[in-house]
Amino acid sequence: MSVDVITFGLNHTSAPLAVREQVSLAGELMKPALTALRSAFGGAVREAAILSTCNRTEIYCAAEPSAARELPAWLADFQRVEADALQPHLYRHSQDEAVRHAFRVASGLDSMVLGEPQILGQMKDAVRTAEDAGALGTLLHQLFQRTFAVAKEVRSTTAIGEQSVSMAAAAVKLAQRVFGDLRQVKVLFIGAGEMIDLCATHFAAQHPARMTVANRTIARAEGLAGKISAGTMRLAELPEHLAEYDVVVSCTASALPILGLGMVERATRQRRRKPIVMVDLAVPRDIEAEVARLDDVYLYCVDDLGRLIQTATDARKAAVVQAEAIIETRVQHFMHWLGTRRVVPVIRDLHEAAGAMRAAELERARRALARGDDPEAVLEQLAHGLTQKYLHGPLAALNQSEGEHRDQLLTWLPKLYPLRER
Repeated sequence: MSVDVITFGLNHTSAPLAVREQVSLAGELMKPALTALRSAFGGAVREAAILSTCNRTEIYCAAEPSAARELPAWLADFQRVEADALQPHLYRHSQDEAVRHAFRVASGLDSMVLGEPQILGQMKDAVRTAEDAGALGTLLHQLFQRTFAVAKEVRSTTAIGEQSVSMAAAAVKLAQRVFGDLRQVKVLFIGAGEMIDLCATHFAAQHPARMTVANRTIARAEGLAGKISAGTMRLAELPEHLAEYDVVVSCTASALPILGLGMVERATRQRRRKPIVMVDLAVPRDIEAEVARLDDVYLYCVDDLGRLIQTATDARKAAVVQAEAIIETRVQHFMHWLGTRRVVPVIRDLHEAAGAMRAAELERARRALARGDDPEAVLEQLAHGLTQKYLHGPLAALNQSEGEHRDQLLTWLPKLYPLRER
């Protein structure tokens, strides 16, 4: 059964945040999901990797075409989402389209922030997880190694990543819209991952009056706080201290909201109508969407920041054209490798069949020599036997064919067998 390269999922262009957060997979769920996926389809899904970020959840796999049609139902069932609600937002690519999609994602061409570099690291993490789960084989390993090489080539030979406005920089701009100068502002960061690290660095450059990192584990919070001269607190302390902060930036891996409507409402009452900017970069969301209805609360999610940074300079638009050209060439190279790989089993079978034919004729010749037959006659019979077996397949196919099929054979046989020119 043939195996295709398949990419399936949804992203920020195909699905709103409310849908994306329903299928987002936290890190600890990746291995169980990969195991469940391969178990559900048996041998039909040979290899798999899952990429899940705030902007996308995608499954990359080497699978039989029949399995590809069932992937949406599997994802809906695994995430306990209504399949009909999910279906309109899904896309599926196979073969060269799947390869092209992987190259574009890793190169930052399919990101909300054009050229952003974080996605490449996230894809590498996804591949490591798939390797640890035993879900990666030759085909996907080759695909991802080439994907990373293409991303490196695009970033080193084009201006795709230059002047890009990151999510972190956009968060600072939103805070400045409300407060102007941030030197008198108190900023709270919830979480201590890569995105919060980036945001903290950008805010620290504005020299706010106070910064605090809240995290489930204080040790992780202290690691980030030490870099930006910030204080720390546990998540359990949020209800009593939230009102102290003018800007709240949150990005955790929590499956449930950390800041609910009630908690934020109490904080706004304590602040006595002083505005508060809340930036929720998590998927699923850390802050309940209903918080946006509160007076004096300016709540922004990842999609809001994405709209803020969708502009591209002429130089970066030109870089996109260059990047697409590089990707197209590399897609063709990968498909050539894939085509060559599919020929290998046929070549192996041909060698095995020829070897079996050779062994049978040699055994017949040895028995004849052991009986004392004339060696010259034995050699003649050996050559005749090999020739007959060599010609049996094409002659039988030619004799049994007719019409267009015979014309095709007549075209290909001279290319496969060295025939004398007439």
